[in-house]
Amino acid sequence: MRLVPSLLVLTVVSGLIDAVSYLGLGHVFTANMTGNVVVLGFAAAGAPGFSIPHTATSLAFFLAGAASGGRLVRRPGGGSRRRWTRVTLAAEAVLLAGASAVAFATAEHDRHRIYAVIALTAFAMGLRNATVRKLAVPDLTTTTVVTMPLTGLASDSRAGGGSGHGSPRRTAAVVAMFAGAVLGAALVLHQDIAAPLLLAAVMSGVLAVTVSGRE
Repeated sequence: MRLVPSLLVLTVVSGLIDAVSYLGLGHVFTANMTGNVVVLGFAAAGAPGFSIPHTATSLAFFLAGAASGGRLVRRPGGGSRRRWTRVTLAAEAVLLAGASAVAFATAEHDRHRIYAVIALTAFAMGLRNATVRKLAVPDLTTTTVVTMPLTGLASDSRAGGGSGHGSPRRTAAVVAMFAGAVLGAALVLHQDIAAPLLLAAVMSGVLAVTVSGRE
């Protein structure tokens, strides 16, 4: 599969992951770090329903994952971008599968479960983000937030003085994130966090085998 559709699928996965973390792990994000910094601010101010330890854990493991991803894509003899993209996605699939296994094996409100799933999913998203940033595909330089695609759609519209020809990639990214969030929320609300985590792991695993490295 070419890079552009692969990155859109990963954006769906991000929606799944943030639905799991925000709805199932106590109002924390493990993919969207912009939201996580805001949540940390809420928690620091004493707002109810937010946890500094949960949010700090997510940020720390995301940064660790991103640092690991940076080393992976820069190491000598790392091979083509197809190779290190596949390695990253395989690692993401394993981490998400591990998170799903933890969720299946532990009780819903077990604190060890919460911290383990936060750590595994945040590390996976950091690792992936570093790789996607290195790929530098136009309009898809991140798969965990859609602020820039939305900005581009508005600023390049006729109302913004642009051509009015919005980027299909930008629109697709927004739709993909929305679809992932809807699907993830439905699974969390009607089943458990283990199901969407397993689905996310399978999707990442399939991409690890099929991504081509070409746009």
